[in-house]
Amino acid sequence: MTDPLLPKSEKLSLSTKLAYGAGDLGAGLTATLLGLSLQFFFTNVAGLSPLLAGTVLLIGKISDAINDPIIGVMSDRTQSRWGRRHSWMLMGAIPFGFFFFLQWIIPRFSADPHLNQWALFWYYVAIGVLFNIAFTAVNLPYTALTPELTQDYNERTSLNSFRFAFSISGSILILVGGFFADKMIASPTQRYWLLGLGGGILSILSTYWCVWGTQERYTTSTTAESIPILKQIKIALSNRPFLYVMGIYLCSWLAFQLTITIIPYFVKYRMERGDSYFDVALIVQMVAFIMLFVWSAISKRIGKRMVYFMGMSVWIIAQAGLFFLQPGQVRLMYLLSMMAGVGVATAYLIPWSMLPDVIELDELTTGKRREGTFYAFMTLLQKMSLALAIFIVGLVLEKTGFQPLDPPESARLAIQVAIGPLPTIILLVGLVLAYFYPITPEVHAEILLKLRERRLGLDEASQQGPPQMDVMDES
Repeated sequence: MTDPLLPKSEKLSLSTKLAYGAGDLGAGLTATLLGLSLQFFFTNVAGLSPLLAGTVLLIGKISDAINDPIIGVMSDRTQSRWGRRHSWMLMGAIPFGFFFFLQWIIPRFSADPHLNQWALFWYYVAIGVLFNIAFTAVNLPYTALTPELTQDYNERTSLNSFRFAFSISGSILILVGGFFADKMIASPTQRYWLLGLGGGILSILSTYWCVWGTQERYTTSTTAESIPILKQIKIALSNRPFLYVMGIYLCSWLAFQLTITIIPYFVKYRMERGDSYFDVALIVQMVAFIMLFVWSAISKRIGKRMVYFMGMSVWIIAQAGLFFLQPGQVRLMYLLSMMAGVGVATAYLIPWSMLPDVIELDELTTGKRREGTFYAFMTLLQKMSLALAIFIVGLVLEKTGFQPLDPPESARLAIQVAIGPLPTIILLVGLVLAYFYPITPEVHAEILLKLRERRLGLDEASQQGPPQMDVMDES
């Protein structure tokens, strides 16, 4: 006989999974083009110095440190007929696409090159800040939908595989567009302008698809208690498994963003292949797309942590190998790109699949659901890793005397180090953190059992507290 207290399997329909996945197409598309091309666009097309180019993104992400937690808490507290998540997505969709497009145009403010460069700097800072606010208003509530659509451990992994399949599809779309634009449009200014326009429109449409397709399935969870923002942040940071997930995600995405930021320079100045760098990124994303479904199936048998170990091991070998590539070894570069894609898929899939489990541990401990607060930190980490990567690359290029026409040997060596040893070390740190992550499938099942007991009003069971494991900070 089936125990009525055990967590039930909650199978989502294909249409719900597809619609949910579509919500991340715009995020994947915009993040890929921004991470891969924005620094290169600033230095080699718009004419900003490497340091100013990196500073633009850093300022934008510092502003995110303020607006991400605020929007996360506001999303938790929102009451609307569209639901507390969907209303934000509807409101932010058009500004999200519009401000993305504005980042890829080059206004002319002055005939004086020095004055014009500073005017461009402040223009890109302002547009970047506005884009980040719009991105957060759409993407943070979207990511917080996961635990509200299903509580099933494996179904969440499946749901996230659809999410990141669309995310990578967005990346592939913009990379294919960039590849053909590079072949067909001579003017770099026109190429990026068209990519920004197309990406903005797709981001808006895919967000609306997500809202429409998940509205029927969506059910509002317990309304978040009105707790001051700083106190909510303190509660989130006292959740020890969440700190591990944050560390794993930061290491994975910082390494990834460092790599895609430096790829255009690596292909042009190390591999001596001109500006044709979209094909390398396209190979990584296509392999990652395929491996998402492979890793999702494997994780049901061996668990999320082991999948992360396997994928990261392949990625680390590929990342380290890039340092030793010589000009002309194009086939080997493509092979290493394929290997990197195997690992990148786990960076997409695993940390986001771990996060809902952490949120339920928090609910068991506190009696409240605060998805927005936890997802705000993850969204902030994603964007901070991009900003930090671009700033690091910009700073290194500036300090080594980088010049677009003829970079010195010191700048060329810095490019090799930034694509090889540096990301490799960061990935190794992520592996160590994953080793100590405490929520296994068995522990998660126990968490769900106790939550179900509490919801059924079994007072004796609800007083038992969290499972007997040291996963919460006692301080």
